[in-house]
Amino acid sequence: MLRALAIALTLAMTGGGALAQTPADPLSAGLRADYRTVRDYFLRAAEEMPDSEYGFKPTPEVRSFGQQVAHVADDQYNLCAPAKGETRQAPYRDIETRLSTKADLLVALRAAFGYCDGVYDALTDAAGAAPVTSRPGARTRFGFLNWNLWHTWEHYGNVVVYLRLKGLVPPSSQPMPGMQMR
Repeated sequence: MLRALAIALTLAMTGGGALAQTPADPLSAGLRADYRTVRDYFLRAAEEMPDSEYGFKPTPEVRSFGQQVAHVADDQYNLCAPAKGETRQAPYRDIETRLSTKADLLVALRAAFGYCDGVYDALTDAAGAAPVTSRPGARTRFGFLNWNLWHTWEHYGNVVVYLRLKGLVPPSSQPMPGMQMR
């Protein structure tokens, strides 16, 4: 009886043993999940801010909300292109220097995330460990995609402040659908 209880407890603590197997590519699966989370938060934040506030700057020396959106869109191409084995054909700050309206920036942001989606979706652990030879330095595909991930989180943190200053609740602080607040 004691042995059966110990086995049952072990299975419960480990998620059921064989049922809780690690995915085939755990590193790329984790990176992909984190990327999708920040992508979705950032898109929702960009959608939530009113068009009239896209020029808002908390202080004169920082980017406006719209410039933050444009910068993140630009860097989806700048950081995912090397991981994809490509070279971005546009200038480094192309979107940030050309676009400023909410409508234009949302189109550009969705397209930029769409470009990166393909890179993250196709990633395997073996492919992620491969060095990127198109850019100087010793970065792997994982290195570029991780750089993109933390950079997007960093700027999501910026836009969270902008939203809060305008009395808006950032997506990551909003209740999840179906979740009741107590």
